[in-house]
Amino acid sequence: MRGFWRLTFVELKLLLREPLAAFFTLIFPTLMLFLFGAIYGNAPTPFFGGLGFVDAMVPAYAAMIVATSSIMSLSIHVADSRERGVLRRYRSAPLRPLAVLGGQVIPIFLLTLLGLVILIAAGLAVYRLHLPAHGLSVLAGFVLSCLSFFALGFVLAALMPTARSAQVVAMVLYYPMIFLSGSSIPTEVLPAGVRRVAAVLPLTPVVNLMRGLWRGEAWGRHLGDAVFLAAVFVVGSLVAAKTFRWE
Repeated sequence: MRGFWRLTFVELKLLLREPLAAFFTLIFPTLMLFLFGAIYGNAPTPFFGGLGFVDAMVPAYAAMIVATSSIMSLSIHVADSRERGVLRRYRSAPLRPLAVLGGQVIPIFLLTLLGLVILIAAGLAVYRLHLPAHGLSVLAGFVLSCLSFFALGFVLAALMPTARSAQVVAMVLYYPMIFLSGSSIPTEVLPAGVRRVAAVLPLTPVVNLMRGLWRGEAWGRHLGDAVFLAAVFVVGSLVAAKTFRWE
């Protein structure tokens, strides 16, 4: 176990040393909050079902953090580690392959969770963000979303031959998702045709689930979103296990 936690600590330091990963996971969502919060404030409005803009969009920005850490950070980091031979050396170490993969997942989850904490703290300090009544339910939805998208990140890392190609494909997938799914721009302002396109994006169920749970809605109202994310996790994990390459 000592080797596993040492590996996890090293991987966490490596992630924090990547400026793009740290910026887009820890800082960019909060900058978005400050930008649009300065425009719209957090006064209750019928446009968001009686919620303020910040109260409605913080859980959506949480979905953005999930997408950033998995599609942008995890996939590129794993592909880069394989390209530089790091994974090959890890495999030769006295650690089981599952422990090595766990050493990749735990740091990225901690980074994702830290991004969420920073976002919530900024909302509380500046805009008097209203916290959810059922925090554990929101946390469970956040964990499910992370697991689902981490699986997608591993699939992308397994299929891409180099870190550069993983970065290109990740950007092609990432930017349409965050702008169309409601994780950066509220779906309420999008045209009906765009919302129909957004409905098929994998990040949209994360936004719907997080916003619903944050408002205190029951899981039953978002059963389709939860089942979809669970299916993505299972299928993505199986595909990643079949296609993952150490070198």
